[in-house]
Amino acid sequence: QVQLAESGGDSVQSGGSLKLSCVVSGLPFGDYCLGWFRQVPGVERELGAIAGISDIGTTSYADAVKGRFLISQESGDKNTNLLQMDNLKPEDTAMYYCAANSQNGLCYGVLPDYNVWGQGTQVTVSS
Repeated sequence: QVQLAESGGDSVQSGGSLKLSCVVSGLPFGDYCLGWFRQVPGVERELGAIAGISDIGTTSYADAVKGRFLISQESGDKNTNLLQMDNLKPEDTAMYYCAANSQNGLCYGVLPDYNVWGQGTQVTVSS
């Protein structure tokens, strides 16, 4: 059974940092691309990933987080994905989801391309 499990969400003050983790099970590394999405309550989940990574480690970021967020694979365990978030702002407050695309090979696709989702982890940034 394919599963994604996020962790690391918390409440922090503006300017703070958090590191989110996403553990992928049931999918061999190399058979999927992984992305992070976020959703504010009452608003549709953003169509584009805020960060994405391919199986060879190339990355892509949304303009809103570029220079502040870093997506990576944990050394020694490539099925654990990390999202380092620095200089957090109140507008980063959202539920954060990791998602895997194992169906069409698009590593920087949009929401419909990702076929497996985690349950989400809440990030709250206060001013």
